[in-house]
Amino acid sequence: MKKTTLPILQGTLDMMILRALATMGPQHAYGIASRLEQVSGDQLNLNQGTIYPALVRLEQHGWTRGSWGKTENNREARYYTITKSGLKALDEETARWRQMVGVVEKLLTEEQ
Repeated sequence: MKKTTLPILQGTLDMMILRALATMGPQHAYGIASRLEQVSGDQLNLNQGTIYPALVRLEQHGWTRGSWGKTENNREARYYTITKSGLKALDEETARWRQMVGVVEKLLTEEQ
């Protein structure tokens, strides 16, 4: 049975990228996308047009820092690392997300 890919909810991609970097350490865009697809059981499909703007945005906020390095295939790639302010933002966004999920769950299970 083929799994359906899920749309990425607005405002969640940054949090997912920050979590991947916090968990895995420095990664290039392809490594981040692969990790998110793997953890989601291939229910997320991230392409360059999705992930690169998010990485630029995160770096502009100061939540990540990018530097050039070599991949396993000896290719030049930009590696991203989460910063201290990125860890703080991740903690805050994770708390907000869990609160929202709790509210939605209550609303969906409320007896009518």
